[in-house]
Amino acid sequence: MSKKNVSKEQLLNVIESWGRSDITTEKLQLWMLDNFEPDEFDIGQGESESVVEAMHIVMNEYELVAQDKCQQDKYQLVISFINSDNENFMTRKSDFLRQCFLD
Repeated sequence: MSKKNVSKEQLLNVIESWGRSDITTEKLQLWMLDNFEPDEFDIGQGESESVVEAMHIVMNEYELVAQDKCQQDKYQLVISFINSDNENFMTRKSDFLRQCFLD
């Protein structure tokens, strides 16, 4: 049985839709729940290691977080993190984790 693939482009499209308020935070979270199962999905196939890791972190965080903790206005930080490379990965990861969610 072959795995389904979640591409970087698909994830970016969902984040951008959420940032534009085309979808609700609830729908964002449902998409993450439906698509983040590493045993069933290849996440970021063909992307760099940093992009794949960022995708995993983003999908995992939005899958688990309480919806009222999500800061929709910070969606550009999510996009920057997903687009990170080895040189800026840690900075963008920190920005994502510290600024995209309410404590």
